[in-house]
Amino acid sequence: ELEKLGLRDDVDLHVYEVPVEYQTVQRLIPALWKKHSPQLVVHVGVSGMATTVTLEKCGHNVGYKGLDNCRFCPGSQCCVEGGPECIDSIIDMDTVCKRVSALGLDVTVTISKDAGRYLCDFTYYTSLYQSCGRSAFVHVPPLGKPYTAEQLGRALQAIIEEMLDVLEHSEDKINCQHEH
Repeated sequence: ELEKLGLRDDVDLHVYEVPVEYQTVQRLIPALWKKHSPQLVVHVGVSGMATTVTLEKCGHNVGYKGLDNCRFCPGSQCCVEGGPECIDSIIDMDTVCKRVSALGLDVTVTISKDAGRYLCDFTYYTSLYQSCGRSAFVHVPPLGKPYTAEQLGRALQAIIEEMLDVLEHSEDKINCQHEH
């Protein structure tokens, strides 16, 4: 839906479907960062428990015990051995949430600090680590529960445009502490 709507003219939008597989995430996320050198990567994942559009503040490194779609689980139960326990997005999700909520879209936007210790959180942490925090993750409810594809597409469009605006005004605060 977001591909149909697009983003503002100065933004190149690349959409990829990421398989629910730990090993694919570990290969694909760094490869996409290398290929595109993006200003920002926004991951979107469906959560059967979500009833709102949820902006995730951070990704977690440890606690991955669930099997993926290939019946695999990392033996270390972590994303990056020796990586920090938690990495925050450099995007101020509280500001994004307030701004998008003020737009009057017919979608409720909330904030979370726990993306669930499964592939969504694993993908988010991997991307945050790769990008020194220049990533975001948005959880959406399943289609029709309660939002339509159009509602979710418009909400994601507004969220990403606000994230880009917040990012453009926080460039001086970006600071990466680890090596890749």
